[in-house]
Amino acid sequence: MGPVLAWVLERSHGASARQLAGVIGDAARRLGIPRTRLYLADLQQQRLLPLPQPDLTPPEREGLDVDGSLGGLAYRTQEVQSTRDGDTTWFPMVDGIERIGVMQALTPATGTPSGLREAGRALASLASLLVVSKSTHHDRLIRGQRTRPMTLQAELLWAFLPPRTIGTDLATSSAVLEPAYDIGGDAFDHSFIDAILHLTLVDAMGHDLASGGASGAALAACRATRRSGGDLRDIVATIDRTLTQWIPDRLLTAVIAELDSDQGDFTWINCGHPPPLLIRDGHVLQNALERPAHLPLGYGFHTAEPPAQEHVRLQPGDRVLLYSDGITEARSPEGDLFGEKRLADTVIRSTASGDKAPEALRRLVQSLLTYHQHHLRDDATILLVEWHPSRRAH
Repeated sequence: MGPVLAWVLERSHGASARQLAGVIGDAARRLGIPRTRLYLADLQQQRLLPLPQPDLTPPEREGLDVDGSLGGLAYRTQEVQSTRDGDTTWFPMVDGIERIGVMQALTPATGTPSGLREAGRALASLASLLVVSKSTHHDRLIRGQRTRPMTLQAELLWAFLPPRTIGTDLATSSAVLEPAYDIGGDAFDHSFIDAILHLTLVDAMGHDLASGGASGAALAACRATRRSGGDLRDIVATIDRTLTQWIPDRLLTAVIAELDSDQGDFTWINCGHPPPLLIRDGHVLQNALERPAHLPLGYGFHTAEPPAQEHVRLQPGDRVLLYSDGITEARSPEGDLFGEKRLADTVIRSTASGDKAPEALRRLVQSLLTYHQHHLRDDATILLVEWHPSRRAH
């Protein structure tokens, strides 16, 4: 298997996005797998869309439903799935812990020996890395994850955003945004600094290009400050000063936070944003993270004297939910609010069924969109953080 994977790496350097599926298919045949198909999850994680491959049949070109197919099950659970007769196997495509899509593999007539299954896993992982590395400069891969055109402000914001899911064996952070193709002022950021997981969720006033610019500037200010060694208070001051100077009269609410994944210390500053929710043992701890919110950013209130940090000690298995008001204030056609209780109940039900953070959020957003008949009037962003130090021992 090693020489084949080395061959893929060598071929991949000069391969275009159009050729990528063919390279993986050639490698699969060398490993004894007759045929493969690569599918990428669309931006809203509702469909699995095929990469360009010359011999795709018309049904294959339509893609797969994430919630109604065996390939979708492999994507949702991040576990290998096979048909009952064993003639087809679906391998999750994962970059770190970020779900990318699935690889379909036709099984030889003799079945799928364990060696071929392990080869399929390795090939799907390699395909994931190649897709991610080429997505920065091959628009065909980006277009292959979209089902419709994107607005200018949404294009601006998605260019600033990190992967939706990151994590280590100590902590995981996962985020979703809607409406994905028309996002206006919401944005998120998460990143590790050794054992410290940094978290940012911002919501700029309005739903236009200036709103996207304000959120993008806020993320840039946040990254520049923390990468220069600044703490949460420094980040708040820098964002406030940046917006006041360059994008005046554009208010922005934010939660800026850090999780020490070694100790479980959660520290945050809330500037005009809904308070985070703490979920423990399948229940929301009422008011556990509710503190008086500070004034929003953008008017210079915090430039000279940024607000103090709040702090709690988490317990293993705790989850912290950060969200924008577009979640709880979304209304059904009858005028009923989605509300904080429904938000918490949806996350709790999903996690109780064993879903990992990315799938819990995907289900939550699908519930929100169904509740609102797929027409959100405001941006809705959720960031779910889990502290799970027990996984290191495992």
